[in-house]
Amino acid sequence: MKGKKVTVPGIIRKKGKERIVALTAYDFLSAGIVERAGTDVVLVGDSLAMVVLGHPNTLQVTMEAMIHHLKAVRRGLTLPLLVADMPYGSYHVDRASTARNALRLVQEGGAEAVKVEGARRETIEAIRECEIPVMGHLGLTPQSVNRLGGYGRQGNTPEDEERILGEAKLLESLGVFSIVLENVPAALAERVTRELSVPTIGIGAGPKCDGQILVFHDLLGLTPEPPPFVKAYGEFGAQMEEALRRYGEDVRMGVFPREEE
Repeated sequence: MKGKKVTVPGIIRKKGKERIVALTAYDFLSAGIVERAGTDVVLVGDSLAMVVLGHPNTLQVTMEAMIHHLKAVRRGLTLPLLVADMPYGSYHVDRASTARNALRLVQEGGAEAVKVEGARRETIEAIRECEIPVMGHLGLTPQSVNRLGGYGRQGNTPEDEERILGEAKLLESLGVFSIVLENVPAALAERVTRELSVPTIGIGAGPKCDGQILVFHDLLGLTPEPPPFVKAYGEFGAQMEEALRRYGEDVRMGVFPREEE
């Protein structure tokens, strides 16, 4: 495939120059689709727990499941930067287990960077000591759903705005190469983007971030109840259902397959 390999330094250089296009992928076929569409960053997100595995939240996805899907995506990608989510529980115990799990995502799964929710100094330090680039994630952090009480917008008060800005600056100082800002006010995302030297990637955070990310299934209209900030660029769920219905009708009517003439 023609084109230039996307790297971590390349993503950093896009800050203020070129918007970053990011998407999730969870299998070989979807990886090929997002690559051919010209995506810069492909995230194997722990959102696979919900959109692929049918769990009510992201807390149930395991390292084994993440690595399984990461391997499949890796086989389908050539040019985009491949980032893997650190799943819930993989970086919450101690530095040694954090480093070991990050190394597994790289060595076994083929990730080129990992994403971590929250502003955790020891976590970021432990991973970067292994020479693994880290993408941060602030605002709505889905792994904190039990503490937050749901998936509502974050950063709504002046105190929360200052806290998130402070966390972003801490992550920058710890050497993350980019930060996902999820479901925060557009004005806050714009401020964080302006005050940081590393790129921000928004999801439900307005148009002023350095890039945007959406979940593959949400973008294509495959998710029955997507988040309110999602824009569906197709209604392929309905089209797939109609195709399957027509197939079923043809089988029941005996018109598929046709007899050889």
